[in-house]
Amino acid sequence: MATKIYIVYYSMYGHVEKLAEEIKKGASSVEGVDAKLWQVPEILSEDILGKMSAPPKSDVPIISPNELAEADGLLFGFPTRFGMMSSQFKAFLDATGGLWRTQQLAGKPAGIFYSTGSQGGGQETTALTAITQLVHHGMLFVPIGYTFGAGMFEMEKVKGGSPYGAGTFAGDGSRCPTELELEQAFHQGKYFASIAKKLKGSA
Repeated sequence: MATKIYIVYYSMYGHVEKLAEEIKKGASSVEGVDAKLWQVPEILSEDILGKMSAPPKSDVPIISPNELAEADGLLFGFPTRFGMMSSQFKAFLDATGGLWRTQQLAGKPAGIFYSTGSQGGGQETTALTAITQLVHHGMLFVPIGYTFGAGMFEMEKVKGGSPYGAGTFAGDGSRCPTELELEQAFHQGKYFASIAKKLKGSA
């Protein structure tokens, strides 16, 4: 039976979604892995989103909290708001109390990826504060560490991401993930999927 990887994200302007798509490609490149993209529900009104110049959402399906239990591994992606995950993703995780009570996510591997507006905008604090969500569910945090190799030490180009997971900088919203950032996202998907597959095989 295939190892099921759910890539669950929130993306307002498309930066996190772009990373998610690349992570899916990386995860799907591992034999015996079935990777699927999911979005969390939006909590802002269309009126407010319009005032924020947010583009329409893609047709990626919306996930419900209980569907998380179906996955063998979970990758969570979100933009940063003041050094932490966005309220949309936090609201989704706040709705997983039933899964927490029954410990349905305990022991599942989980990883994170993210975007920030600037280099000092919370690439690592967002990751660090997100880990608390995983801990309370008893999930196994799987960082990429320095497995991305030379790409982790790039100093000439602006590059998001860290040992915690793939990342990108949105700037004023017009900056798109770079080729190097997308390569890191692909690597995270592939690396995470291989770990999840091993864990499932040893269960």
